[in-house]
Amino acid sequence: MENIKIVAILFVSIIHLYILFLEMYLWTSEKGVKSFGLKNKEFAQETKVMAANQGLYNGFLAIGLLWFLLIDNTNGIKYLLVCVIVAGLYGAYSTRLIKIIYIQSIPAIIALLLTLFF
Repeated sequence: MENIKIVAILFVSIIHLYILFLEMYLWTSEKGVKSFGLKNKEFAQETKVMAANQGLYNGFLAIGLLWFLLIDNTNGIKYLLVCVIVAGLYGAYSTRLIKIIYIQSIPAIIALLLTLFF
């Protein structure tokens, strides 16, 4: 069960590294515009600095999870997983994109439950 927990935490980290990549490097591309449901490429261009900042925060979450996993800091892992869950819920609410819950919050909830009980 320990290995499943580690894989779940790694999965959440990988998701957030991918989000970092999308927000920091692909925001103005067709993939970025489609992934985030943006109005158009012009809007993406106007908001790319903000998106890069968001991407950086996603990177911090990912690296933090990896670091806490490496040093076996369960409390740090739990804290960051709760942050990911809340960010996903707020993101889905504020953008009205329910897919954010499935992409961001659900994997973090699974990882948190595994961390809490195993």
